[in-house]
Amino acid sequence: MNTIRFHMPVEVIRREGALQEVGTRAAAFGKRCLILTGASSAQQNRALEDALTSLKAAGVEATVFPGISPNPTIAECRAAADAAEAAGAHSLLAIGGGSVMDAAKAVAWMSKHFIVDPEALFRGELKRDPMPLMVCGTTAGTGSEVSAVAVITDDHGKKRSVKSPRCYARIAFCDPRYTDTMPRSVTVSTALDALCHAVEGYLNPTCDALSSLFAEQALPLLTDGLAELCDTELPDKDGRDRLFDGALLAGAVLNTCGTAFPHPMGYVLTEDHGIPHGQACAVFLPALLDCAREAVPERYERMLGFCGGEERLRHILQTLTDVEVTMTDEQLAVYDRRFSSLPHYARVPGGFDGEQASALLRTLFAK
Repeated sequence: MNTIRFHMPVEVIRREGALQEVGTRAAAFGKRCLILTGASSAQQNRALEDALTSLKAAGVEATVFPGISPNPTIAECRAAADAAEAAGAHSLLAIGGGSVMDAAKAVAWMSKHFIVDPEALFRGELKRDPMPLMVCGTTAGTGSEVSAVAVITDDHGKKRSVKSPRCYARIAFCDPRYTDTMPRSVTVSTALDALCHAVEGYLNPTCDALSSLFAEQALPLLTDGLAELCDTELPDKDGRDRLFDGALLAGAVLNTCGTAFPHPMGYVLTEDHGIPHGQACAVFLPALLDCAREAVPERYERMLGFCGGEERLRHILQTLTDVEVTMTDEQLAVYDRRFSSLPHYARVPGGFDGEQASALLRTLFAK
């Protein structure tokens, strides 16, 4: 058997009504819990109400910190860490999509270690465990529930990764019913993000047998769900379940294999052009498919078998990533410098480099 490396210490509770357990689980950490949410989704899908009910029944005092933005900033994380300190919190609970969960990972570190310099956070220079973190994902796509990575926007407006074995949540409460209220735009973008996790991981030259199994389970669930979204406004209950489970499995692939160039290149479409993260990454996925078709044709064909064929996969991407973006020569020059060398290139079958990234940007977006 080939070498296998797999580490994912999160306790995953995937069932409807999973948050009913949060009170007793939080009580094991202490009597006070800070809850981080986005602007309104945790209220609309009733996850916040369910959590507060369970926490109250267990005698845990809850303080809510609302309003984490779709691209959380260091400033927001600082404010939430201050709120955790003011509340005397013993644990954190993140309820929301990847942005809320990612922010909570940074807050767990900052509140425990009183970090002032954000560069220490991005370098992962921590010697002690962060505050205990529990998460409840209410979208189907980010994989943050089961990964050791958080993406935070720094003080210069750039999306950057925080990564450490100490970055995992302790417990993930996974209930697909909280995704039922997602609007179409969020449903599509998060599902595309999950597809990128599965594809980028599966095509990574270091993807091992165990991660391949996760991807091979995720790919048909995600492509079936995305194919449905090509023809309908919103998925039904079964469709929501497929996307939710596919995203969770793809998160395990992401956690082990990381991402290739679609993710870091997609960041600029979000930062500078307002394209939602998952859709932004998926814009670059056809180029990765081209690399794989040339470099690892057998692996590529095997992946397509789990996606329902090349025509179907390409149709999904063409239909759901139709964005209108143009870039000036000045913007392209900035991006050339940013993408001149990335560790993500080593995760591309056949290799990739800064010159190819520059050429790809011009093919897709030059005026």
